[in-house]
Amino acid sequence: QITYGPFDPLLNDKDRFPSLYQMATSDSSVVHGMISLLLHFGWTWVALFVSDDMKGEQFLRNFETEMVKKGLRVAFTQKLPATKRLYASTDITFMTGISLSSANVHILYGEVRSLINVDFAGGYFLTVGKVWIMVAKWNIIVHETYRVLHSFHGGFSFSPHKGEIPGLKHFLKTVDPSHYPEDFYFTKLWFHIFTCLPSGSLCGEIGDCPPNTSLEFSPVDIDIMTLSDSSYFIYNAVYAVAHALHKIRSSGKNTTQSCTQASHSHKHSLHPLLKKIQFRNSAGSDISFHETRHDVVQYDIQNIVNFPVGLGLMVNIGKFFSKSSRDPALVINEDMIEWPIAFKETPQSVCSQSCGPGFRKVPQEGRPVCCYTCTFCTETFPIRQNETDILGFHYHRDTPIVKANNRTLSYILLITLLLCFLCSLLFLGHPNTATLTVSTVLLTKPGRTMRRLLVSGASNSLIPICFLIQLALCSIWLGISPPFTELDTHSEHGHIILVCNKGSVTAFYCVPGYLGSLALASFTLAFLTRNLPDTFNEAKFLTFSMLVFCSVWVTFLPVYHSTKGKVMVAVKVFSILASSAGLLGCIFLPKCYIILIRPEKNSLKDLKKRASSKGF
Repeated sequence: QITYGPFDPLLNDKDRFPSLYQMATSDSSVVHGMISLLLHFGWTWVALFVSDDMKGEQFLRNFETEMVKKGLRVAFTQKLPATKRLYASTDITFMTGISLSSANVHILYGEVRSLINVDFAGGYFLTVGKVWIMVAKWNIIVHETYRVLHSFHGGFSFSPHKGEIPGLKHFLKTVDPSHYPEDFYFTKLWFHIFTCLPSGSLCGEIGDCPPNTSLEFSPVDIDIMTLSDSSYFIYNAVYAVAHALHKIRSSGKNTTQSCTQASHSHKHSLHPLLKKIQFRNSAGSDISFHETRHDVVQYDIQNIVNFPVGLGLMVNIGKFFSKSSRDPALVINEDMIEWPIAFKETPQSVCSQSCGPGFRKVPQEGRPVCCYTCTFCTETFPIRQNETDILGFHYHRDTPIVKANNRTLSYILLITLLLCFLCSLLFLGHPNTATLTVSTVLLTKPGRTMRRLLVSGASNSLIPICFLIQLALCSIWLGISPPFTELDTHSEHGHIILVCNKGSVTAFYCVPGYLGSLALASFTLAFLTRNLPDTFNEAKFLTFSMLVFCSVWVTFLPVYHSTKGKVMVAVKVFSILASSAGLLGCIFLPKCYIILIRPEKNSLKDLKKRASSKGF
């Protein structure tokens, strides 16, 4: 047996169903596709509608797990009851909560029996202000009725990728029942669509159709020219069996039999062939029943577009491709998207809108962290007056303590300190001329010139001047006698160590000598100004930070010259990290303490109070 419906994991049990083959692949990866779509549009607050069965539970667990990983939240979850008969009475009161939901995006996943309830309820509840995201099996319901289409206008459907079958559209444009008189169902479909039959059908009172009647211009709500998933799977199933029968006939067994006779007489011979079958169909897709086909998935993302006359179209607006859950790829053409009629632009779906300038967040008790209310800032909380979900240090850029310490230069200092931490990585790995040159120059800390000037309070114009002086010294050093690798056979017995030869020793010590003079000048200036009036006591912090910095590098010189081999590299790395951490901690930790722990001191009111108590 070969199924052409949606993939069912229960039917994939080969111990129970050894002779059953599913054309559809597992839709477990659709979770990652939907999550990627939510992240693309910034939809962090969604509602879930899933069928009340084992498959729905599995989807719900997988979806909620991925949502937590990506920082998304569920507004509410609704289980869809199954319907055993198409027109059986059922409870549709769950639909009343849709219009009241604060989530503008709804995820729909379920089997046909569950989706019938949603279809039926659509006749009573019109939800034009929601974006629905669903899987392609929904087209089973869409093709049954068109009354619900307006509720899902502007939604998205994930459909397994289907290539275009050559000649199919031309066939549909030109075919009519006269070409296949023995196909009763095709004649019935034709009459249902056009209420007429081709001339010569001899069906009594039924009128003849005009000569140009074609399925291309069918007046009903079904888009017959678009290939459905089920039709595509049937197409592949027929070719899979045909390829297997062809191999049987090619083997020389019963070559006089027709394909139909061969399929009956060699039922069991088909199984090993179908298990190993692998071919490329006319649409360019690779077809097989091997388990590895579930690992590589590709979905077409379709936009549901409805017209006033009741015609619904599925327009391809993107693709989702993934070889695994760790490397998904989403491509969306936003210009082609038709949104629900309630939205004039890309809709938002968040629990709470970002707080604007002058407001701060107040968490809502018992609700997810993304749900909060915005209240006016008071003098007690001035640090959050411009909170709009951006970088943390940017929250407090307009507070007194940040302004008093030259906000722009503080940013530059943080960036250079980060680069100093990262430059330690250049000392790792197998040495070569390029990394040795860069690491040797960085050992002299080009950024230190900038930092010496920052902590000394010098004007901005001195920063590029002093930096250019250091850059010139380094360029002369690298141009005349750059560092290079050499073999050390004496430091450790029985070992050969690759070490860095600094090239010109004179040039090497000129650079740290220049930086040392700047550091000494910065320390002296900070020390002399430590007792000047200072609201935030900045001069004392700078003095202590320079003392830590100078202590580290003064200690470095004798230790560095007393070590040999690979220990020298460890000394260099430790000195870089220790001095950088000292500067970072001594300069910025006191500021962070006031901003985060004692915000009442970071206000104009407290600033004026302390200034008046000091007499200035």
